[in-house]
Amino acid sequence: MTRLILTLLALAATALGQDAMKDCPMHAQHQGAKHQESKPEMDKRGAAGMGFSQETTTHHFLLRKDGGAIQVTANSADDKASVAQIRKHFEHISRAFQAGDFAIPMFVHEQTPPGVPAMKKLKEKIQYKYEELEGGARVSITSGNAKAIEAIHQFLRFQIEEHQTGDPQELK
Repeated sequence: MTRLILTLLALAATALGQDAMKDCPMHAQHQGAKHQESKPEMDKRGAAGMGFSQETTTHHFLLRKDGGAIQVTANSADDKASVAQIRKHFEHISRAFQAGDFAIPMFVHEQTPPGVPAMKKLKEKIQYKYEELEGGARVSITSGNAKAIEAIHQFLRFQIEEHQTGDPQELK
């Protein structure tokens, strides 16, 4: 039921066209300020959408030549509840993303993240692999298609900025 509500909220936000002002010359500045000021609200939506606290976990978004990865670990090795919920969430999103369903990130960020439209269109050319990590989980996102890889990188760079992880935004 919760996932249905999240999906409906994400679809409603998209339908409202929150990016209707994207042609405004100051749109990027306004968007940056909006998201900078609303990180606590984003973290609340993240906890609701992902099922675990954003304050007691650490996110990383990693760019790779063939795509990248999303990983989350609990900050405390003793936090078994967060570890279990992280793993449950990552199993779910690996299947959802493969099916072209990005409702959770759309809900968490109150917008369609960059790269998502192309990732949906090219879903048959992208692979999502769930992996358990000590204290959490990872979803590796890979492709051999250049357009898909660029979309994955756009999506991951957006996540790095929004979640303020400090992860590198360029390939080394």
